[in-house]
Amino acid sequence: MRLNKFIASTGFCSRRKADELIKSGKVRINGEPATLGHQVDPQTDQISVHGKTIATPAKFTYIMLHKPTGYITTKADLQDDQTIYALLPQKHHHLHPVGRLDRESEGLLLLTDDGDFTYQMTHPSNDSEKIYQVKIKNPLNPNQIQKIESGIIIEEKKGPYKTRPCEIKSIGVNRFEITLHEGRNRQIRKMFKAAGSSVVFLKRIKMGKHELGKLKKGDWKNV
Repeated sequence: MRLNKFIASTGFCSRRKADELIKSGKVRINGEPATLGHQVDPQTDQISVHGKTIATPAKFTYIMLHKPTGYITTKADLQDDQTIYALLPQKHHHLHPVGRLDRESEGLLLLTDDGDFTYQMTHPSNDSEKIYQVKIKNPLNPNQIQKIESGIIIEEKKGPYKTRPCEIKSIGVNRFEITLHEGRNRQIRKMFKAAGSSVVFLKRIKMGKHELGKLKKGDWKNV
C-alpha cells in the first residue's frame, strides 16, 4: 500500500496532507525518513508521524506441538479433551494449526495466528518439504515403492488424484522415511493403500526448517 494512502486510512489526515508531511520529513518508516511514493506493509513496518507511532508490526505467535495419537486437529469444540487444544494453555487457544495430522498420527504440528506463514507452509505452489516416519503392515517390493515415489493414483472426494513425486528411504523392516511436497488429507495412508499395504504407524518429524527433535509427546514450545 502507498504510504500516503495508509496514513489517510488511519484517519490521521488526508492523502494530500500526508504527502506534505512526507516531504517535510515528518514521517518515518522503521526509524528512517520516508519518501513520496513509498510502499509500506502495516503488518511488518513501523510507521510514525511527528514521532507518534500509527502502525506497529504485528506480533505473531508460532508454537510447535508434539501431537500424540488419539487427538484430533480441530477447533470445532475447544472443550473436547480429545482435541489438540486440550494440550495447550488457554492463551494459545486462538492459534490455528498449520496443516493437519489425523487422530491416528503423531508428531510435529505447528500452530500460529500468522495467515501468511500458514499459506507459505501449506500451499502446494510453495513446495514446502514435510518429512514423515512410516511403518507399514505388509512389505512392498521395490517396484511398488517406485510407483509411490513417481506419483500414484489415490481416491479423493472430488475423484481420483495423482500424487506429486516424493522421496522414500528405507530405515528398517517395513519402515520408511518419506518426504512430501504437498499435504492432502490422509495422503500417506492412501498412497500405501493404493500400492498394496497399510500404514500402522505415522509420525511427522519435519515441516520446512522446523524439526520435531527431542520434544516429548504432548509437549509444546515457542519457535
